[in-house]
Amino acid sequence: MKVAVTSKGENKDSVFEGRFGRTPYFLIFDTESDECKAVKNPYSQEASGVGPRAAQLLVDNSVNKVITGNVGGNAASALQMAGIEVVLDRNGGSAEEVYNKNKA
Repeated sequence: MKVAVTSKGENKDSVFEGRFGRTPYFLIFDTESDECKAVKNPYSQEASGVGPRAAQLLVDNSVNKVITGNVGGNAASALQMAGIEVVLDRNGGSAEEVYNKNKA
């Protein structure tokens, strides 16, 4: 299973980002291999419509689950239609800490 975590940076130690569509990076963890890769969100600075495009980015990377702090309505609909589970975490920490708390 692939799990995406919203992150302010491209490393596991980077600070967790609470916004879904505006996150600078998605860290995508593979639960079977324990590998992690950073995917830059090219839509994070655009004026509008970022959530659904960020959701498509996760679909393109075969993500099954996303952990973030908040998801807007349009993005939530896009994620639901794609069958991507959404887990909300508002406690913060590093991206890896948030992943470890919510990966199951």
